[in-house]
Amino acid sequence: MSDRAYDAILLDLDGTLVDERDQIHPHTFASLRTAVQRGVRVMIATGRSELATIPVLDRLGFDTPAVVYNGAGVWCPVQRRMLEERVLSDRTLTRALDFGERHGHMTVTMCIGIKYATKPRTAPEQSALHDMTGLVVADRATMLAHRAIRATLFSDHHATSGEFASELEDAIAAPVYITHFPLSALPHHRNSKLLVCDVQPPCKGKAEGLRVLRDLYGIQAERVVAVGDASNDVPMFEAAGLAVAMQDSMREAFEVADRVIGANASGTIGDLVSELFLA
Repeated sequence: MSDRAYDAILLDLDGTLVDERDQIHPHTFASLRTAVQRGVRVMIATGRSELATIPVLDRLGFDTPAVVYNGAGVWCPVQRRMLEERVLSDRTLTRALDFGERHGHMTVTMCIGIKYATKPRTAPEQSALHDMTGLVVADRATMLAHRAIRATLFSDHHATSGEFASELEDAIAAPVYITHFPLSALPHHRNSKLLVCDVQPPCKGKAEGLRVLRDLYGIQAERVVAVGDASNDVPMFEAAGLAVAMQDSMREAFEVADRVIGANASGTIGDLVSELFLA
């Protein structure tokens, strides 16, 4: 065991490691690279698909696998493949699509290497899809014919994403892991009024990253620093040795964080890495 208090850092992407242009601050990049050279494990834990995560992993150039789909998958940047993937059952996927059709919610199903979407009907729905990688518009039969890791539904008429998620969970009536948020929480959609629910197979969310670090590298949870900004970061916050929230985090993240640092567009994560891993 090293003399450091921590041996790994688990990093969210949007609102945390990357800015609104999907870039990593140079100071943060340099600090992470030095930390890796000194034996620190740097792991990404994101709600993104593997397709949307790969460009960031390629820029980082590290060999530690990434947790994607909010814990439902683990992508290896070296082997360029999924090491783990959980898929929605046929029943769950059918019920999610039924719910979307019945209530008029645009729905996207995400599979390895491709995403399928129902046809957007409004400008806000069209805008919600514009930065999704590997997306094609498809019919219900096509969506049901492919094993999906996630079903994402969009609402324009619920008061809160929590209300939306509760209705969807009741309709599915099967074990799932649901994350939800206003689309405006994402940097590229600040003006959107849509609410989002992501339906994933049962898992521990981003806390799956702590399991992977333990199983692959023998790093225990108490020696892991987790950094994030949103409600879907709470599982890893609650399991990690140190939970760090960004300055502009959601309330749910603030409530369980051990400390708060600066804005993600600054080099604040670089400062954190220097303090905890390089001092």
